[in-house]
Amino acid sequence: MIRSMTGYGHGQEVLDGLSVTVEIKSVNHRFFEYSCRLPRVYGFIDDKLKNYLQQRISRGKVDVFVQIDALESAGSEVLVNEGLAENYLTVLRDMAQKYGLREDISVTTLSRYPDVLTVRQVAVDEDTVWSAVQKVTDIALEQFVAMREREGARLRKDVLSRGQTILSAVAMIEERSPQTVREHMEKVETRMRELLDGAAVDEGRLLTEAAIYADKIAVAEETVRLRSHIDQLDALLSGDEAVGRKLDFLVQEINRETNTIGSKCSNLELTRIVVDIKAEIEKIREQIQNIE
Repeated sequence: MIRSMTGYGHGQEVLDGLSVTVEIKSVNHRFFEYSCRLPRVYGFIDDKLKNYLQQRISRGKVDVFVQIDALESAGSEVLVNEGLAENYLTVLRDMAQKYGLREDISVTTLSRYPDVLTVRQVAVDEDTVWSAVQKVTDIALEQFVAMREREGARLRKDVLSRGQTILSAVAMIEERSPQTVREHMEKVETRMRELLDGAAVDEGRLLTEAAIYADKIAVAEETVRLRSHIDQLDALLSGDEAVGRKLDFLVQEINRETNTIGSKCSNLELTRIVVDIKAEIEKIREQIQNIE
């Protein structure tokens, strides 16, 4: 199924004593670009998460937010620097005695001095953390991919519709081209009769002129290739692979054939049809920029 490169997904669960939240969002980008914000202490999952997401996302600028909270303070412990606390206490008592001050030292007062209390992160089990993050990431990915697929379906419908519009225009060109040759020959014959002032017209010269002009404006090869490209567009949009880059190249080829047709058209009506085709191509080009 065709997917857009724009998506968002959110997951939140409590697993193995950890409250885990994962948010994934993405926008257009030529390649896969990954960035992640997560607590520094859990930095060891960054590469794992990147590789895991890259298995499901081939293109787009992907921003990930991960929050991991250990429940009931299981992830940290408070330590007392007893030696430093005793030194502070001795100095404070000496100051009170020396300066005749009231000794009002409390636990609260002592705990406020620098480095008396320190918080140490308890070693975490990396496998447990990664397992929890992976499960929550799957929840976020499910929403993320679903959003991309909904948007992709809309893009596919729009692009295919514009492809059919181009085919209709091609049919008009194929129908109109032979008539353009006849109209040109009628003008040539009329002009020759005016110049010859009633003398016989050289039919051989007319046939030669017709052949030269018909060859000059022949667009059969281009229209055949154009039809083939539109068929290929339909096939790509009906597949399950990431086709954004292939579509970029294919639209370039469609535009190339259209330009060639335009350069061969001297008829005003055909020129207008070519302009309409190019307008549809530009709209298709804009749409496929958001296809993965």
